[in-house]
Amino acid sequence: MKVLHFPLIKITIGFIIGLILSHYIFLPTKYIFSAILLSLIGLGVQYFFLKKNKKAAPLFGISILFLAGLIGVSTQRIHSDSFKESHYLQVKNVFQQEKTYTLIIREKLKKTSFSDRYVAILTHINNETKTGKIVLNINNDSIQKALKVGNIIQLKTSIHPNTSPKNPYQFDYGKYLENKHIYGQIYTSSNAIKIAKQLKKDLWYYSDALRTRILKNLQNNNFNDEELQVAMALILGQQQDIAPDIIKDYQYAGAVHILSVSGLHIGFILMFMTLILKPIPNNKKGSWLKLFIILTSLILFGILAGLAPSVVRSVTMFSFIAIGSHLRRSVNIYHTLIVSILIILLFEPSFLFDVGFQLSYLALFFIIWLQPMLNLLYQPKNKLTKYFWDILTVSFAAQIGTLPLSIYYFHQFPGLFFITNLIVIPLLGGIMIIGVLVMLCAALYDAPQFLAQLFEWSIYFLNKIIHSIASYEQFIIKDIPLHLFMLLSAYASLICIVLWVKKPNFHKLVGVLTSIIVMQGACIYTRWQDSKNSELIVFHLPKETLITIKKGTICEIYSNTNKVNKAKSNLKTYLLSTNGIIEKKQSLRNFIYFQGKRIFVLDSANQLIANINPDVLLLTQSTKVNLDRVLLELKPKMVVADGSNFKYIQQTWKKSCDKQKIPFHMTREKGYYSIK
Repeated sequence: MKVLHFPLIKITIGFIIGLILSHYIFLPTKYIFSAILLSLIGLGVQYFFLKKNKKAAPLFGISILFLAGLIGVSTQRIHSDSFKESHYLQVKNVFQQEKTYTLIIREKLKKTSFSDRYVAILTHINNETKTGKIVLNINNDSIQKALKVGNIIQLKTSIHPNTSPKNPYQFDYGKYLENKHIYGQIYTSSNAIKIAKQLKKDLWYYSDALRTRILKNLQNNNFNDEELQVAMALILGQQQDIAPDIIKDYQYAGAVHILSVSGLHIGFILMFMTLILKPIPNNKKGSWLKLFIILTSLILFGILAGLAPSVVRSVTMFSFIAIGSHLRRSVNIYHTLIVSILIILLFEPSFLFDVGFQLSYLALFFIIWLQPMLNLLYQPKNKLTKYFWDILTVSFAAQIGTLPLSIYYFHQFPGLFFITNLIVIPLLGGIMIIGVLVMLCAALYDAPQFLAQLFEWSIYFLNKIIHSIASYEQFIIKDIPLHLFMLLSAYASLICIVLWVKKPNFHKLVGVLTSIIVMQGACIYTRWQDSKNSELIVFHLPKETLITIKKGTICEIYSNTNKVNKAKSNLKTYLLSTNGIIEKKQSLRNFIYFQGKRIFVLDSANQLIANINPDVLLLTQSTKVNLDRVLLELKPKMVVADGSNFKYIQQTWKKSCDKQKIPFHMTREKGYYSIK
């Protein structure tokens, strides 16, 4: 791969390794910067001797890679808000005590059935200047009017720390928030909030105000809500209000990427701006003016679209392309790709752990690398045939590149993605042209009725096409397990195969066969590990009791008699991640035996058996017993309370257990309970 000869790729790889290490391993700041200083001194010494001894060049390259890794570690540390003295995490008892908080609303999040949600910037705690981001949840049955971006609010409450998943292999929303530098949430009602008259008028305020103006003007044009939601996502990347059924259709059709602003959108903006700026002369002043207008337009559009990772990536990349075009230099797309990754991660290292960022760069890399090879399979002479063939090869290149990572995160694969792209992409260009014109008109005043109606109809037919393709659910491959080792070996195999196909030789063939054997070994090892593991798990489910016993891949379920099917839906992630198969579904019973341990289930029937001395006493369904007496009588070694119990009664039980020095596990706070 010639791209590996580009010096910056090695620096970028080292930098990314440093970011990953710093993300998972804590290293004291003084050691990091001391190591950087020593590394710089070492490089200086090596460079001096390198002039005399060219054989030292590989060692010099390794030293640069090491220094890049250290810079990655320090960059991650510098951008971690939680280490700053002014951050709310440094405030004593910030999660235990109520305090008066002053917040600025920064971003609207997708609503839930219970609350309106916002990202807010914390500015003061008890009138003392502090910093940090939080998620603000406001009961949606209490708020009279939604808050606006830029609102300054004050409330007396407590911050709740991000919680870990309550059940095994669940999506870790707390970790997701931490990657966005959000370490806590506030839950409140509108009655507890004081809204200041003044607004914080910054870029976020003005971009949201412009989006709101566009939205209201389109609503005044009697734009249908369903089509309007898709239009706002398609043109401006705002997905907060899209109905779940529509998102599901786009996912099943393999077209969800068009609902977020990406390279397709930014590339169109670049071409559009280049076209309308053609009348400006190509002299020195005119050329600089064009570049300034194009870069400003791209940046403003990125801000308007909310600066999501895919937007930042696309704006950065196309900005470099615009600069290269201005300097009249041929732009090496690999170099542009690498430089954009490095610059973005220098300023926002947390983007590395964003799924959208990972998928967008993988898709782009494989389009650049693999699509020319796929194009050679068939070379049509007809322009129309060539146009559709190019769409097909680009779609396959992107899908091949992102397939392992998509399965790793989402465990499904839309089999009809190529049909979706063949139909949708030719239509999308026209829809976007109309959409941008409508949005520009709506930003200034009302959009022309005929243009708005044409845009609405085009979105309506786009949704119908997507829904029709998504309705063939037999082509959607679901519940595909893929572990990290299998993911890495899959990419190793993919890269080896492509390298061999591009330029076959014996050594590359050996690499292909070796990588395939490693991938098969990873699959066999994962299944072997799953087959030899046994565990009992008490899940945390609100108002329900669910216990599983897994021996190898065989899983038995114990649940409320009439809720076994519902319990199975909650088990989906667990079964998928452990290759488990449900063999038995049984009603909950009082005694369960596992690995020589006795678990006694005490439910609302209050059936006590004297002198049984269970290893674990499981309290369910808010059983009304005198726990002090029960503990004295049964003498359990551990007490567990699952999610079927009321919160207030669990606090009473905890006091009883503390009194008798018996460990108490509350799944509401600690998550699932397991015995292995």
